[in-house]
Amino acid sequence: QMQLVEPGGGLVQPGGSLRLSCAASGITFNMYTMAWYRQAPGKQREMAAQITRLYTTTYTDSVKGRFTISRDNAKNTVYLQMVSLKPEDTAVYYCKATAFTDYWGQGTQVTVSS
Repeated sequence: QMQLVEPGGGLVQPGGSLRLSCAASGITFNMYTMAWYRQAPGKQREMAAQITRLYTTTYTDSVKGRFTISRDNAKNTVYLQMVSLKPEDTAVYYCKATAFTDYWGQGTQVTVSS
């Protein structure tokens, strides 16, 4: 059974850092493009960062230079390191796995507030 588990959200002050992780099971992880999406209240879900199976990365403009996506195929895990966080980064963050079909995690809340 395919599963994406995302611990690691929480409350952080502006300017702070947080690392999200997403552990996959039930798929051949190294064949999948992995991505982090986010959805802020009242807004559409958007892709924040993506890493292909060949380790090519893509970022939305608003997070470039602040977020880093990485993957560890030995641990079937994708990470999102976030630094210099801003209140506008507040959102539910979702992990997505894409190959022949899409799989989504359940989401984890990230709140940036003082």
